[in-house]
Amino acid sequence: MKNLLIAVAMLACCTGAYAGTQQDKMKSCNEEATSQELKSDARKAFMSECLKAKPELTPQQNKMKTCNADATKKELMGSDRKKYMSDCLKAQSDGLTPQQNKMKACNADPKAMTLKGEERKAFMKSCLSS
Repeated sequence: MKNLLIAVAMLACCTGAYAGTQQDKMKSCNEEATSQELKSDARKAFMSECLKAKPELTPQQNKMKTCNADATKKELMGSDRKKYMSDCLKAQSDGLTPQQNKMKACNADPKAMTLKGEERKAFMKSCLSS
């Protein structure tokens, strides 16, 4: 167990550039190993595999990957590629930006439909900021 802790400490010291995400990964792997009550070699093996595992991509990363592949397929270069990537990353599947989708959802709320004037303004402000 001490060897594992020493290895973990050395790994943390050597990966300064990845400190935040690597520390988070180390913490979650350690918590999972503890919850499974793993000991000795089983714990070492689990920690090794857990720390090697690639994290899942976030929705934004998936979108970036898709937009990048599309831009490459279209053979876009320079400012045309930049503009395409910008537009692609801003757009939702329905062509609206995230803020426009939020506005649409807030406007569709039955409460918003019945309010008028300052009450509607206050409701929309609250809805859009949440």
